[in-house]
Formats: sequence, C-alpha cells, structure tokens
Amino acid sequence: MIKLNKSGKVDSGLGKVFIVSDFEGLKEFESVFTAREKEFLTEKNGKDVVLSFSSVNEIKEVIYTGEDCDFETYEKVRRYAVKVYKNIAAHKHTAFQLINLTEDKEFTKAFVEGFLLYDYRFLKYFTKEKEDKESKFESISIVDNELSDSELTKVYNVIQAVYKTRDLVNEPSMYLTATELANQIKLMGEDAGFSVEIFEKSKIEALKMGGLLAVNRGSQEPPTFTILEWKPEGHKNDKPLVFVGKGVVFDTGGLNLKPGNYMEGMQADMAGAAAVAGSIYGIAKNKLPVWVIGLVPATDNRPGEKAYAPQDVITMHNGMTVEVLNTDAEGRMILADALSYASKYDPQLVIDLATLTGAAARAIGRYGIVAMHNEESACDFDKLAEAGEKTSERVVEFPFWDDYNELLKSNVADIKNIGGVEAGAITAGKFLEHFTSYPYIHLDIAGPAYIDKDFHYMKTGGTGIGVRLLNEFAENF
Repeated sequence: MIKLNKSGKVDSGLGKVFIVSDFEGLKEFESVFTAREKEFLTEKNGKDVVLSFSSVNEIKEVIYTGEDCDFETYEKVRRYAVKVYKNIAAHKHTAFQLINLTEDKEFTKAFVEGFLLYDYRFLKYFTKEKEDKESKFESISIVDNELSDSELTKVYNVIQAVYKTRDLVNEPSMYLTATELANQIKLMGEDAGFSVEIFEKSKIEALKMGGLLAVNRGSQEPPTFTILEWKPEGHKNDKPLVFVGKGVVFDTGGLNLKPGNYMEGMQADMAGAAAVAGSIYGIAKNKLPVWVIGLVPATDNRPGEKAYAPQDVITMHNGMTVEVLNTDAEGRMILADALSYASKYDPQLVIDLATLTGAAARAIGRYGIVAMHNEESACDFDKLAEAGEKTSERVVEFPFWDDYNELLKSNVADIKNIGGVEAGAITAGKFLEHFTSYPYIHLDIAGPAYIDKDFHYMKTGGTGIGVRLLNEFAENF
C-alpha cells in the first residue's frame, strides 16, 4: 500500500493536491499557479469540481468541495480522489503532498480512502507484464492540522482490511477451499491480534450443523466453521457484537446447477465471510474497545455423488427441520446453523453478511446493501444506517413483515428453504430469522460484493463491501 506521512509544513519539493472550499484558501499559494491558472481558479471559485493543472514536470490539482460538509460531499471527495489519481498517474508521478485548506478533516480522510481504495491491485496470478500493472505510487505527505496521526492510522488500517478482504474474494476456489479460507483468517488473526478457532468436520458433525453438512455433501473438500474473537481489556459492551459471514467458496448451484454464465464470479460467494474477517481485522488493528465475535461457516456447493437434493429434509443445528426445494439456496442453509450457534454467546446484536440472493442484486444493483432487521434491533439498525451514509456503504431497509413467513410453510417439515418467485430477498431473510433469538440485522450484499467493471474507487472483482461500514458502526457501538 501507498505510504502515508503526516507533515506539519508544506514541502516545496513535492507536487500538490489542494482541498479547498473557496479560492480564498489558495491565496497563500498564488505563486504555485500561473496567471492563466489563477484566472481559471477564480472562474470556478466555490464550485463543486476538480481542476487539474498537472504535467510531466509538476503536480497541481485542486478539489473544490463547495460549502457543504456532509456525507454526500465526503463521498464526492472520495470519487474526486479517483480523478486526481488518474490525472497524476497519467504523468507518471509517484508522490505528492495533500494539503487540506478547509477546517474539516473528514475531507482529508475521504480523499485518502478514495485514493487508496482505487490503488488496489490483485496481481498474484499474472506472469507477464506484471510490473507494468503494479501501482507506481509510493507515498502521500499530508498537511492537515486538524487530523491527528492516530486518526490517519485508523483510516490506513481499515483500508488495509479492505485490501485483505478483496484479496480473499478474488482468489479462485482451486486455491481458496474452505480449509484454506480458515487458514487465511487465522493468519489475519495473528497479524491483527484477534483469536481464531477452527472447527473441522468431526466437530461440525458433533454440533449437528445439518445445514452446513448437507451443502458440503457434494464436495470433495471438508467444511470448516471458524470462530474469530476480539475481546480487548476494557471493552465497552458486556455482551458481544457478533458478525456472521456466508462462506460458500464456490457455488455451482449443486444439483440445481446454475445455467450458462450464472456460475461466473461464484468464487465470490464467500464475500460475506471475507467481510467478517476483514471487519474484525480492522477493528483489532485499531484496537477499538468493543467485544466482537465472528462466525464463518464455509464449504463449496457442488453436484457431487452424495450431494443433497431437492425434497431432502435436513435437521439443523437448532433441531428445526428444513425441506430443501432448491439446492442453489445453500447460503441460507449454512448461515442458519451459524446464527443458531450464535445464541450461545447471548449476543447484544448479531449482523450477518451474505451474497444471498439475486433478488437483492436486481432490486438495487451495486449501489447499496439490502437490509432487514427484527424489532429488537431497531435502534442499532438506525446507527448502522448512519454508518452506511457516512462510509457510502449504504443500507436499504426492506420490509420484514411476518406475512412473508406464509411463503416458507412446508407440507413435510418445519420450514422450506425457498419461498417462491416473489420477494426472494425478503423470504431469504425471513428464513434466517427462524434461527435467531436475539436482536438481528441481515445484510444481503449480493449486488455490490463483486462487480465486473470499476465503479469509482470500487475496483473490478471483489469490492470489500461491508468492512468500512462495520468498522464505522463498531467504533460508535
């Protein structure tokens, strides 16, 4: 990652990126600009815009924020950072100084987030021209008297967590099996200082996690169930905050095999698990005084010789029986066991993250996260929604009415695993609710978790969605 350095003074030897709300802020730097450039700056004074005067010899970029200081403006600055990135990279510069001439340090943080997030690369499997694809940026020197070193470090740590999450999502399943996912999470724990316990198949069988075992039956690789815990001294919550992440490392659909190109990108069906690992990594790196537990059930879903089949009836961890109508609705099967297991912690709140339904992706696309919650978590959901606005990892509340339970009634078991063609994202959430007994929020990240082309600072492939959201939420929990 690009190095970040806090500086107390302007370095005349470095190119400059200015953040200003109006032209007056640039008065002391008039000598930096030519007469024609100053004329242009005056013309655009106070407008919401990026102006570039960069060349092969010099960096000169100006971001006008306008007068607003709100979440929407911060997101604009993140996106402006991508424009600045492209402007500077086109002239092959490797370092510059960021000078915030407003009184709002959030603009600096937003710029750094956007710039670093866009700088991400996944180059592990390139053998040719790899060097050409690597980032050429080395460092950013930051001048902002309102921003402390610790605040800058926090931003850096969270972006580092997003990088690790993206790396996991981008790995092919031939490497990232359920076992390897657990191993990678263990390495993250060793790095950041949180504990990791891995349950192998025998322990999963002993716990009677029927959903996870059923989905795994068609696989030649064993399942895993990984428990992450960050419990620092002086933590502020008496009961833990629990994150649960769907860890389907590849989803063929099972016997209900996915047709055509619907299997493309299915190595990313563990993006929820990666987001849980990345979130706790960031929380631990920043030593937030909050007790957090992560639960990651993991397997692939394949049409193997012993694969579970439609009309099978599965007994779950909590003793409920589930009629399987579609083996491609596997994520909810493994999450249900994990949500049931979460009850043992008497949690203050449980949040799950999952690439669960195409219905969620079709509903709002890559632009936000489909969310549902029970009544007990209403206040926490409001705080999560605010964290979503601040980070621009926005959550969109869907109804969670009990009427939808009618669609899940089975003639042969307690519940069936799909509800039909209507309200697919909601019935998936209602299915999961049957396995909860605590304040609960469900996040369906199917839309933004994996994208096929760059979207501002979200790079093609795994986006790491959820990590910045949950770190912001946890900091204020």
